[in-house]
Amino acid sequence: MPTDPEDRNPLAEDCRRCPALVEGRECISWGNGPLDADLVVVGEAPGYGDPDADRWRGGNWTGMAYTSRHSGRRIRTVLADAGYGPDECYFTNAVKCFPAAPEEPTTNREPTEQERANCRPYLREEIETVAPRAVVTTGKHATRSVLAMVDRDCEGFLDAVLSPVDCPDLSTTVLPLLHPSYQDVWLSRLEYTRAEYVDAIGQAVAEW
Repeated sequence: MPTDPEDRNPLAEDCRRCPALVEGRECISWGNGPLDADLVVVGEAPGYGDPDADRWRGGNWTGMAYTSRHSGRRIRTVLADAGYGPDECYFTNAVKCFPAAPEEPTTNREPTEQERANCRPYLREEIETVAPRAVVTTGKHATRSVLAMVDRDCEGFLDAVLSPVDCPDLSTTVLPLLHPSYQDVWLSRLEYTRAEYVDAIGQAVAEW
């Protein structure tokens, strides 16, 4: 059972449910972190990443979710500043493989609904195994993927940011956050400073 924040949690030796994802990926980006974490942090899908980076190469190359220089480092820093460091977070994605754009194999496209559905059993298994205090979803697509497990939708995603959703079927609460790639764009429109945003995350989780 992985307990180290850098350990990956492969749920299968291989997966070929989505032919287009198999074709475009370098490796499957499994969840990583302690299996008794307070938070399960869900992204949409791994980006292409940087195979030449010293550390932040990205899940497409490391096989671990949220390990890219831009999004991975940013969400990990935000959560650590909110009081949830690497020992308290399990990071994963709604879709486990890099969704390469057909016309540009190093650019990501939006995963299809079928691809999200194919990965959903893995995501549910992770949430049920970790049994976190909260599932933190980063961005619209990750939020919709998680809420689809309990037959709920997320209309008006920005209105849902930092608004907890009780999910008894998953025995946890879902907290939607901004995707780290768009955090700077939307924080000011939501009338948050970064410090206020971080504080709101910490307060929201502490209430459960």
